Amino acid sequence: MDGFGLQLPTIQNWDCHSCSDCCSRHIVEITTEERQTILDQGWSDDDEFTEGTPILVRDQGSFWNRRWRLGQRPDGACVFLDEQGLCRIHAKFGEPTKPLACRVYPYAFHPQGKQVTVSLRFSCPSVVENRGRPVTDQRETLKAMARESVPANVTAALAPGIKTAGDLDWITFRQFSMALEKILATEDMPVAVKLRHACRFATMVSTARVDQLSIEQVVEFVEIIAEAARCEVEADRERTGEEPEPLTRVGRLLFRMLAAQYARNDSLSNWQTGWRGRIRLLKVGLRFALGRGRVPPLQDIDRPVRFDRLEEPFGSLTPEAEEMFTRYFRVKIQGLQFCGRAFFGFGLVEGFRSLALVFPSMLWLARLMVAADGRDRLETSDVARAIEVADHYHGYTPQFNRHQYRWQLGMLAHTGDIERLIAWYSR
Repeated sequence: MDGFGLQLPTIQNWDCHSCSDCCSRHIVEITTEERQTILDQGWSDDDEFTEGTPILVRDQGSFWNRRWRLGQRPDGACVFLDEQGLCRIHAKFGEPTKPLACRVYPYAFHPQGKQVTVSLRFSCPSVVENRGRPVTDQRETLKAMARESVPANVTAALAPGIKTAGDLDWITFRQFSMALEKILATEDMPVAVKLRHACRFATMVSTARVDQLSIEQVVEFVEIIAEAARCEVEADRERTGEEPEPLTRVGRLLFRMLAAQYARNDSLSNWQTGWRGRIRLLKVGLRFALGRGRVPPLQDIDRPVRFDRLEEPFGSLTPEAEEMFTRYFRVKIQGLQFCGRAFFGFGLVEGFRSLALVFPSMLWLARLMVAADGRDRLETSDVARAIEVADHYHGYTPQFNRHQYRWQLGMLAHTGDIERLIAWYSR
């Protein structure tokens, strides 16, 4: 690992501010060795656990594919989270004894040929708010993390490709991913317009045959279609004016089901098993499919909200919210945290479409929170909270690795509703 370089997100800052959100909402998987280390630490009811010694480690998965995770309290918090919001393992045995997943968070490492790209999870409030030291100042610490996190055969990893892994080499692939990042980095343009530009670019790329082109020809081709995509989006905006095109009926249905995925609350207190849990999920799914009446309470909300309320304009984004969204997408693209091994083997086009759909999903969730609070305008704090909640799931829940989701994504692209959704919920 020492011979690998790191590609760091130059626009991102981060330091831990001990908010303990990561210890309160995430399921932490651990290795067999880490499980044994925790068991050997000799925890007992004398270690300030409020109700005796809880179950410290739980198994999950089938018996032929046994995996382990840290135990959780009924509210979803880690059993090792103390009354002050700090880690008991860290306090008693030192930071190096904590599971690797806890030490690495919120960083994520992804192979890129002879380099490893570094991304971050925006489920951490400090990442969303860009608080702390520049990530570029933490290179040596991140190198040490990468040595533990990245497989030894990292150079054998195939580039994500346009549609599937292996149809491009890394050098060619990077021309397309860098073009996406460049589009999102455009200044003095709303993030919704930049995302539509990038989506149009991805659509043009999806029909391209670049396997016979030299790298010089690829560079020229990328520049041409990026400009063509920009011109098309500008023409569409002039044609439609301020009012975006309405969504198709199929698009509305499929998006509501996607929004439900991002809006769910997975604390243990909300888990139900058996027929009761299945019936509850069926009822929630049916309510979202119909899209009428009240939105099921998937998050902690103060008052009921009707589906049609969330389709009304909520005002333009604040400059601070625009910056958050722009940085979110740039960091995800720079760190390749939207396709390839980092996202269930998706190719560049499919992976970016999935990433772009996070934007209207986050805005739908922010609207839900605002409406539940009795307000009618989005504030920066609403957007920040929606980014945290949605990014908790994006790429980290099995639902995004199912055939049904790929079909859903393909249909939204086919109907043209991805761009419409971006424009519609940014009103």
